[in-house]
Amino acid sequence: MSAENFWSALALVLVIEGILPFVSPGGWRRGFGQLMQLRDGQLRFFGLCSILLGLFLLWLLA
Repeated sequence: MSAENFWSALALVLVIEGILPFVSPGGWRRGFGQLMQLRDGQLRFFGLCSILLGLFLLWLLA
């Protein structure tokens, strides 16, 4: 993977992450508040699922 691809991917992540707070700040705040109430194990599980889904998508695209 080239440095250009890495920075392009990082920029795309930032764009995607910024869409919800821009479009619906109240909904984003409520959702973030609900995330704060989850236990550490639950957050780790969602993080693991996100990592595995990302790796699977990268594998499909390669």
